[in-house]
Amino acid sequence: MTPTHIPDRPAPYGRSRRERRLLGIFVSLLLLAGGGYGVHSLVGDDVPDEDPRVAAAREPLTAFLDAWAAKEARKAARHTDTPDGAASLLTSVLANLKPTRTTIVDGRGRLEGKGEARFPFTVTMAVPGAGKISWESRARVKRTSGTWKVVFTSPTIHPELRPGQTLALKSGGSRAKVLDRNGAPLLASSLVGTVDPASGKGTSGLEARYDEVLSGGGKAHRSLVVADRRSGRAVKELTRAEKAEGRPVRTTIDPRVQEAAAKALDGVDDKAAIVAIDPSNGHIRAAVNRPGGLNRALEGRYPPGSVFKVVTAAALLKGGLRPEDRAACPKFARVDGQRFENQDQFDLPAGSTFADVFAHSCNTYFVNARDRLSGTDLRDASRAFGIGGRWDVGTSTYDGSVPVNDSDNDKAAATIGQARVQASPLVMASVAATVKSGVFKQPVLVPDAVQKRYEAPAALDTEVTARLRELMRATVTSGSARALKDLPGRPHAKTGTAEFGTAKPPRTHAWMIGYQGDSDLAWAVLLEDGGSGGADAGPVAARFLRGLAG
Repeated sequence: MTPTHIPDRPAPYGRSRRERRLLGIFVSLLLLAGGGYGVHSLVGDDVPDEDPRVAAAREPLTAFLDAWAAKEARKAARHTDTPDGAASLLTSVLANLKPTRTTIVDGRGRLEGKGEARFPFTVTMAVPGAGKISWESRARVKRTSGTWKVVFTSPTIHPELRPGQTLALKSGGSRAKVLDRNGAPLLASSLVGTVDPASGKGTSGLEARYDEVLSGGGKAHRSLVVADRRSGRAVKELTRAEKAEGRPVRTTIDPRVQEAAAKALDGVDDKAAIVAIDPSNGHIRAAVNRPGGLNRALEGRYPPGSVFKVVTAAALLKGGLRPEDRAACPKFARVDGQRFENQDQFDLPAGSTFADVFAHSCNTYFVNARDRLSGTDLRDASRAFGIGGRWDVGTSTYDGSVPVNDSDNDKAAATIGQARVQASPLVMASVAATVKSGVFKQPVLVPDAVQKRYEAPAALDTEVTARLRELMRATVTSGSARALKDLPGRPHAKTGTAEFGTAKPPRTHAWMIGYQGDSDLAWAVLLEDGGSGGADAGPVAARFLRGLAG
């Protein structure tokens, strides 16, 4: 019994066949203990009584089995008489089973005529969800034009396979569903994620995160089956799996709010997201991504632009500024040679107040107001909104970042949500929710999975909260969020146009965040590379709120 990858050497004289086999078994076990795959033979070239023709036939078989065990389908196929067919079937089997470890042992061969030999071999695989699977098969090796090749047919891989079939996995139990807050299957593909149809394993989203819960979590809850390659239908069960009943995962998503958010993005060509939160408890009521794939609603990282002025305003108000205080809004502001400007280079007339510059989203005022703030004030103000903490939401999220300012220019840009300030739509919806409720309540998507909610290390001052509410309402009634002005529910909002990249003129993300004064709903709209907050995100937010109003 000799591992094929140990150089040939003569067996010691005087050693019995039984002793040679025991020595080979010992060496093979050592090899198996050290790697993810292995191929070895019960009888190798160094055994004196093996026919030299059998030994010659064994060489391509060993190379074939070795490459198979190493998950190198095309390399294995090169040692067969039909490389394309062998590579196709092996690729299918390996993709379906995804073995983490494969061991193949070939046995004593025998000649069948001058140019043909047969060898038995045993395949043992460690397959996720199915445990240890083993089967015996046979291979024919034939000499043609002086070259030995493995005669490849479907039964070479497994004796039960026929042409047009493959090996696959089948769930031994029923997989539970991801549910909305009402207990119905959640209709939100970017949140729910996907399941591998062959293995039954969750591969993305909540299906992947809660795979053990949804599938039942058994170690061997999937069985090996023969399946039709074209339809994927199981033809014959080869192993029996434990019955494993999965448990559903319930989320906080409100199907009515989710549907309104999804419809609001109909026809939007940009990559986009809408998040809605219940400010009273932090429950996420909607999270929509267009298109699917990246869950930008919860995990996206973007400069928030002027919607971050809610946080900057909180810092300024805490420092003593009042909404009625006079506030200059010129077209431009300069900081150490860097020019900042308002969108479309607008300015406001003399006598304007802080409430005016907030409502119209005047960048130059906020940049010039940086002298009122220390290098840590924006970071400290953001903490009251939970930004930068570690949120335990029940799914993956990006929880924002507001670094301590390291220069005057950095502070100037940070006041308007640029520079190194980063947030997700979830974070900015939570900012609006915090203004509504007066206290940060960490967002939650899967309540049963949350072990400890993040608590903000600071709290908003009551008077600051009241003034922020006034400012956000004025932004709707007389400012840049006028797209919501005639909607019911007394919406409060803030617009944002966030620059990114190095293009000239700069490309921009369009933002709008807000909350309903008459109900428990806060929200954020993001149009990636989508233009202006008021002109582009505003109409989407209006469609969303109008859809909710019915």
